[in-house]
Amino acid sequence: MAVTDEAILKIKNMILSGELAPGDRLPREQELSERLGLSRSSLREAVKALEVIRVLDVRRGDGTYVTSLEPQLLLEAMSFVVDLHDDSSVLEIFAVRRILEPAAAALAAVAMTDDAAAALRSEVNAVDVSTSIEGLVAHDLAFHELISESSGNAYLASLIHGLSSGTVRARIWRGLTQENAVERTLTEHHAIVDALERRDAELARALVTVHIDGVESWLRKAL
Repeated sequence: MAVTDEAILKIKNMILSGELAPGDRLPREQELSERLGLSRSSLREAVKALEVIRVLDVRRGDGTYVTSLEPQLLLEAMSFVVDLHDDSSVLEIFAVRRILEPAAAALAAVAMTDDAAAALRSEVNAVDVSTSIEGLVAHDLAFHELISESSGNAYLASLIHGLSSGTVRARIWRGLTQENAVERTLTEHHAIVDALERRDAELARALVTVHIDGVESWLRKAL
């Protein structure tokens, strides 16, 4: 194992063990390097790496702190990478969405509150075929985010959010070029909401799978 990787692992273990909690300040560099049996240069590299993925917050002139470790914060680095995809790799993003989002919908069918279900119904009722493509894409993002947030799993919701934002260009492209894409999308959204309101987890899972697969299949042909 590389020395820097070892340093990262040791700091991670301090957090996992509870020795360092969210918001805690790390010991001074010299003290921490001696405690972990690492060189100060290796420790610095480890801290830089953990800062990039938002585990640590380096405050110049103040010290280094453990972040809040909230899911959305930790997944920002992944979201940034997803935003840099090219047109062919977006297919892989859709493939991952096709795995995660049906699972989130099934969980949401069980865990969704009445208020969340009402908000989702309002969202789908607020758009129609006369809505602009940009407005429909904004609706599509909000629709999928409401479902994932209702799953009750914050990490799953954050993963889906990061992946979903990386497919905006493909959604706009489909809306502009595929015949009846808008009508089909809205019909599928209404059917998904119906299943969620009925608390039918398996139907919700199946409908979301078909919904995402439709976009993925179109994209494969378009590319």
